Amino acid sequence: MSVPSSSRALLASHNPSLSFRSLAELSTGKLLAEVDLHRAVASLKLRQDKKASMGQFLTPASVAQLMAGMFNRLDLAEISLLDPGAGIGSLLAAFVAKVCQHRQHTSSLRVVAYEIDPFLIGYLHQTLELCKKECQGVDISFNYEIRETDFIEDAVRLLQIGLLNSVNATEFTHAILNPPYLKINANSKVRELLRSIGLETSNLYTGFMAATAQLLKPNGDFVAITPRSFCNGPYFRDFRKMFLEMMALQQIHLFESRQEAFSDDDILQETIIIQATKQRQKSSNVIINTSSGANDDLIMSHSVPYTALIKPDDLEQFIHIIPDNISQQIVQRMELFSCTLKDLGLTVSTGRVVDFRAKEYLRTNLENNTVPLIYPVNLANGYVEHPKITKKTQAIVHIEETANLLIPNEHYVLCKRFSSKEEKRRIVAVVYDANQFNYAYVGFENHLNYFHKDRRGLSLTLARGLAVYLNSTLVDAFFRLFNGHTQVNATDLRKLKYPNLEQLFSLGTAIKERFPSLQEIDELIENQLISMSSLSENNPIKTKSRIDDALQILTQLGFPRTQLNERSALTLLALLNLKPIDSWQLATSPLMGITPMMNFMAQHYGKTYKPNTRETVRRQTVHQFLDAALIVANPDDLSRPINSPKTVYQIQNSALELLRTYGTEEWEKSISTYLASVETLKKQYAQEREISRIPIVIDGEIKTLSPGGQNILIEKIINDFAPRFTPSGKLIYVGDTDEKFAHFDEVALTDLGVNIDSHGKMPDVIIHFTTNNWLVLIEAVTSHGPINPKRKKELEVLFRSAEIPLVMVTTFLSRKAMMPYLAEIAWETDVWVAEDSTHLIHFNGESLLQGYQIEKKQIF
Repeated sequence: MSVPSSSRALLASHNPSLSFRSLAELSTGKLLAEVDLHRAVASLKLRQDKKASMGQFLTPASVAQLMAGMFNRLDLAEISLLDPGAGIGSLLAAFVAKVCQHRQHTSSLRVVAYEIDPFLIGYLHQTLELCKKECQGVDISFNYEIRETDFIEDAVRLLQIGLLNSVNATEFTHAILNPPYLKINANSKVRELLRSIGLETSNLYTGFMAATAQLLKPNGDFVAITPRSFCNGPYFRDFRKMFLEMMALQQIHLFESRQEAFSDDDILQETIIIQATKQRQKSSNVIINTSSGANDDLIMSHSVPYTALIKPDDLEQFIHIIPDNISQQIVQRMELFSCTLKDLGLTVSTGRVVDFRAKEYLRTNLENNTVPLIYPVNLANGYVEHPKITKKTQAIVHIEETANLLIPNEHYVLCKRFSSKEEKRRIVAVVYDANQFNYAYVGFENHLNYFHKDRRGLSLTLARGLAVYLNSTLVDAFFRLFNGHTQVNATDLRKLKYPNLEQLFSLGTAIKERFPSLQEIDELIENQLISMSSLSENNPIKTKSRIDDALQILTQLGFPRTQLNERSALTLLALLNLKPIDSWQLATSPLMGITPMMNFMAQHYGKTYKPNTRETVRRQTVHQFLDAALIVANPDDLSRPINSPKTVYQIQNSALELLRTYGTEEWEKSISTYLASVETLKKQYAQEREISRIPIVIDGEIKTLSPGGQNILIEKIINDFAPRFTPSGKLIYVGDTDEKFAHFDEVALTDLGVNIDSHGKMPDVIIHFTTNNWLVLIEAVTSHGPINPKRKKELEVLFRSAEIPLVMVTTFLSRKAMMPYLAEIAWETDVWVAEDSTHLIHFNGESLLQGYQIEKKQIF
């Protein structure tokens, strides 16, 4: 569809189904697709060591769009945007696209982009030229400047000129940034420059944030994706004070998975997106949104008071991110404990033995003149297991040179500084019982923290009580809320609040030789420390534990990693109508649609998701539950299409019986029996749905498609589209929702020069239009997307050996179904809507249903 800028409004007025906003989205979708293609190519060409040395990773389109959507003020007459680490321009392109889509267009848009890598600057020029063209299409005056200089140096220069000449150096209404993550030395030039603008910091990303904020105009809008580590800890104290004095936080977006935001680059640093306004007056509330990744449209939203996010009397200015009601309840419970370690007369230190520095004094096993050396690997089941068969040395020589590395052999609490992926808890603490070791001294390796009293040990009862508290689900959940890293540093443990000595002794008295299980620990905390408080009714630990139980069940059922998330756990609990305080034996199997499931999650588990995110639950969880025969669809009416708004789901009967045994002695036996029967169940339900299959005729032979889903549309393609637009055409391939394909004439495709090794990327329907000698590739859109630029490229690659032109068609059941996807449709493709079966929409080109030879393009 070619739409000149001068005629867009006229076209929209003549066709109410194509609004001005839809046309803008249609155009900007192409812009973002092109830019993201450049990003993918540039990212592949950039060496991994270069990315790490510069601390910058290119922003995927999904993240860029999410960030651009967080800006509040896009209705200004004149907008000036700063991107201080532009890369190839993904962020600024997403911002420009958002401005162009806005109903109240700005008249002037200026972009200043900083980039020092010559390789990326070439791509950046291309991106900005594309942005310029985009703005011209909606009558926005656009100009840009690429500053090929170090951002920190230039920002400091601008700010100092402003101070010297008493002029306002702030020039930007908006800023969007993905700053470089790079540690900076105390004596470096960058550190000195940042000190000159009043900031002491150890990482470059906070320097970028602070300098950017200072260059914003009053009420300027700021959006950044950064590591979460600045929210707490002493290293970023100065930055927090400076930034939070200038800026008022408005929104924070969290990702459940560390891998998702920058999955292409294997970034494991926990990242967040913040949106803030340059003003001293703070908002009454801040919105906390959470999703598993930038592509996940299932977004949980929670509003918290600003004073709960940043406590007014907190000299450290820690940012307490509370994403949901359960987290809020956890915070309230932790507030019952007011003691610091100093109040208790205790402290925590890091183990003194750095093994590579003391290598000459280490011994594999205990021998004469040695004492035990304890590593994290020696921590097991609440106590220390030593010696242990391991690659780690188990002893250290006790001589004058090692005396300062050892401590008296008394009772301590040991805590791992780093938790492994396999461990369920971030804090792993054990009791070091000195009675197990007949030595005067002991060594603790540097990857351990140890609790002590004036460099001496604790009483055994106190040590046990302290270890129980640290291993509780309550402490673990609280720690994860406010610590954006996997380390457990001594500083973090000092910042925790603890029960008083009497309460810790009480906990310690309750256990003997055997260390309690996690469930027993949580019961001890609840019964001894919380039961007498006003918070005893709402127990967030039971809620969290129930979600963890559901995740454990899904793991044992063999679901893949992509389904092992909170969304899937909550969906399972909703389908069982199982509330946090219910036993598994009370599970039931109500008929339930997606919306009631989400209402259940909000009401009983405090997880409130945005209402427009239902499709993610259906597509990324419920569909997989169906595939595994864990649930059934429409058992009350098997003929009802799976994509009907009235569709309901129900836990399968034998699965319900299984889940009722969870937590009992029967569970292991029951799950083994159930897993052995799953394939039989799948066949049974396949037979029941066979009677509702959709008949089609291909080459005079009657075949059937599985009921519902995209197959309703595929039937219309075969019976309505094909006779009208490809008369006498030959059906080569027809996909099926359940069975991958219902028809495949592989010989006919081979005769056209195409050899397909895998059906994984096949379109839904392939027709050889013999009259024009075209190969028509058709996608049926009911849940998955249309032929967008990415999918178009995939099809071009898949069918690159075709000896005839390709025609690509996206099909929809209705105009209403088409509208959300208009922005994604690729140029040089067609769209057919089943409810208007006599017409096609052609996206650019000279005539309808035009074949295009694939043009070989070299990407910059």
